[in-house]
Amino acid sequence: MFELSLDLVALLVGAAFVAGIIDSIAGGGGLITLPALLLAGASPLQALSTNKVQGVFGAATAAVSYARAGHVAPRRQLRAAGYACAGGAAGAGCATLIPADALRMVLPVVLVAIAAFFALKKGLGDLDRTERIAPAAFAASIVPLIGVYDGLLGPGAGSFYMIGFVTLAGYGVLKATAHTKLLNLASNLGGLAAFALTGKPLWAVGLAMGLAQIAGARIGSGLAMRAGARLIKPLLVLTSTLLALRLISQNWL
Repeated sequence: MFELSLDLVALLVGAAFVAGIIDSIAGGGGLITLPALLLAGASPLQALSTNKVQGVFGAATAAVSYARAGHVAPRRQLRAAGYACAGGAAGAGCATLIPADALRMVLPVVLVAIAAFFALKKGLGDLDRTERIAPAAFAASIVPLIGVYDGLLGPGAGSFYMIGFVTLAGYGVLKATAHTKLLNLASNLGGLAAFALTGKPLWAVGLAMGLAQIAGARIGSGLAMRAGARLIKPLLVLTSTLLALRLISQNWL
């Protein structure tokens, strides 16, 4: 049974702070917080829903930071954010269909795939490239699909949004990171709304982690805007790899 001891909450708050930094720089903060909740003893559904509570705070903080610095115009993303929100709600509504152990088995695969992409893909920098899909088509097709994944599982959704912006929309890494945050916020909100109906979120823990996410996101977004792809790429690869190894050792060895 998941016990909310002070020591456990402190560890989860620390994980959320680090995740806030990571997520605002490279996306994928849920790759830290969701495994942390699972390893702490939360059920898969509790972990998924509580992860949405705290994730909203970090995504919102990072979105505001990038917008204030002029890296993204939020008004131009409102339609895409609506698609992401709907996708997040739809995905969360299907979360109860996942077998209890499936999440622990799928996460390492997701982590390794993300790390491999950013480690092996050449030419990823902060300069924009030729877009392969029109913005409207990207918003109506790719965004809601990632939103569904965000609501259903969550970890790595920010990284998937970023991969889409880089490979299909032609954005540089920093620009892609900035544009990811509002969409990640929207799909988090959609997923949280659906999970709230089930009564599964651990609200006190989620809110405590959310405050730590705010602090981490402010630090991380500032670092990302100063260093760009030079910091974003290696940090994402390292974090994804280490967490994948940790989960594999816990579940498969």
